[in-house]
Amino acid sequence: MKQVKTMNGLSPHMSEQELNQISMLGLAHVGDGVYELLTRSLLCQQGHTGVQELHRLTVARVRADAQARAAEKLLPLLTEEELALYRRGRNTHVNSVPHNAELKDYHAATGLEALFGWLFLLGRLERIEKLFAAAAED
Repeated sequence: MKQVKTMNGLSPHMSEQELNQISMLGLAHVGDGVYELLTRSLLCQQGHTGVQELHRLTVARVRADAQARAAEKLLPLLTEEELALYRRGRNTHVNSVPHNAELKDYHAATGLEALFGWLFLLGRLERIEKLFAAAAED
């Protein structure tokens, strides 16, 4: 395992060169955590307190079909660079798809997660907040 520099808590700042060494699925792995943490935080801020309710609402918002709908909302807001990254993530070959997800939704969700992972690792937290707010609008 190669030596990596430590991150500054929840505020990493990787270079483009460092990020290019991470696969799209690696970025999606990070982005999945980022998106879920933002979702959980939002639900708590909205006053949801029951553990079962929080879990149910979180799952409903982070499953592939919900993330695919969120991605559709965000597409018009993305820069060319962000859109290219989203498309690369969306078009990445995945080894398996959950039984409750359609392939097109799963690919769109992977693209969204890759985008959030990429933005997070670049340290573009304000951009994540802006995009997440737009995705979370009802």
